[in-house]
Amino acid sequence: MLRAVGSELDVDAQLVKLQNRKTSQKYQKTKRINRTKEGAVTMPPCAALSLVGLLLLTLASSEPADPSLDDLTNRNADFGTRLYGAVSRRTDDNVFLSTFTLSAALLALLGAANGPTRDQLLQGLTLTGLDPQTLPDLFQTLSAGVQQGSAAMTLKQGVAMFPAQGIQVSPSYLDLLQTKFGGSVKSLAYATPPEAADAINVWAQEVTGDEVQDLVPDPDPQTQLLLATAAAYNVRFSPSFNKSLTQDERFYVGKYHVVMVPMMFRSDKYFLAYDRSLKAGVLKLPMAGGAAMLVVLPDEDVDITTVEEEVTGEKIQAWIRQLKKTKLEVQLPRFLLEQSYSLRDVLQTLDITQVFQDDADISNMGGAEGLKLTQVYHKSRVSVAENDDITAGGGASVFSSLPPRLTVNRPFLFIVYETASRALLAMGRVIDPSSK
Repeated sequence: MLRAVGSELDVDAQLVKLQNRKTSQKYQKTKRINRTKEGAVTMPPCAALSLVGLLLLTLASSEPADPSLDDLTNRNADFGTRLYGAVSRRTDDNVFLSTFTLSAALLALLGAANGPTRDQLLQGLTLTGLDPQTLPDLFQTLSAGVQQGSAAMTLKQGVAMFPAQGIQVSPSYLDLLQTKFGGSVKSLAYATPPEAADAINVWAQEVTGDEVQDLVPDPDPQTQLLLATAAAYNVRFSPSFNKSLTQDERFYVGKYHVVMVPMMFRSDKYFLAYDRSLKAGVLKLPMAGGAAMLVVLPDEDVDITTVEEEVTGEKIQAWIRQLKKTKLEVQLPRFLLEQSYSLRDVLQTLDITQVFQDDADISNMGGAEGLKLTQVYHKSRVSVAENDDITAGGGASVFSSLPPRLTVNRPFLFIVYETASRALLAMGRVIDPSSK
């Protein structure tokens, strides 16, 4: 095992351990890139790279200029991780949530609420103590920074309210929804559920460029109000992985379940951290457009759910501060996740209940007295692959000595955030990259 001496890495031990590879002619640079095909390196869980010895944890951060915006960013991250935890505990499969899109939707709902309903929403969204009147402007500022780089990151998202036909929405609330949260409103005739579902699904396709489809099943004919969210991420790493270096490798879904997946490859300088308390490594992969992905890989003897349970907004910020640059070869599976959720029951586990009940007060929307929320639908899609355009340094850097290799070949978490504000954008869990 690699070891750390005091606060400094034992570099010699690191090189001896991690570069225990043959030095014959077949390991020259041209073949080193493709050595896995030749059978020279295999990465079962027991041989996975130990990250402990790679790292020297250091602090490196910049303070956001606006304390109020910083506070909202942190609280959004807290809510996003809590929501992710509530969803992930209900399934053993892949998970993906666009937490930023859901925050926008629920903040828009907060703008419609009054009285105890509003107070409960503030508490459930971890926003207690903040002025509800200032939140739309703050979120608009935060969202503008995210959207500025989203064209390169290729984030497409949408938020919409779908009240039942005959329920009026005030012009002031419509303006709030559109200008502050980028949302829209459309009344639907739920008495004919298939037609209502078609209208919502068409909306989802439009806001995501046809990437999110079949957002909702046929809704309840008694529906009063639906809140719908859709998001699609086409992740573009910068620097990129090169398709020509991708090759099929084993991914260990479980002790007795192995799948073959396309494993991307790049050799470069990466930022890395290690959480000793959770026994998990954290790799930062920069994305085009000012975002980044954290890949959280538990040690081979650590169950991924034990790491998930400890992920908070504060924990993510700590990981980011502890990142340390190191030379590294990275193998990451190509994957595509597409997940759909009905979140009413999930939100109720987070103590957001009254808005769904008969005594809900969402009168700021301007609708009929007694209006309540029926359901919250969310569908998100993320595609992680090599870039077709590899002109921005795609491929592999050449080092004078062979760097350590990190192969992500067992279940892992990933977190997408905007680097300038550190706003949490999305979270996911990859149990099986060969399955959506």
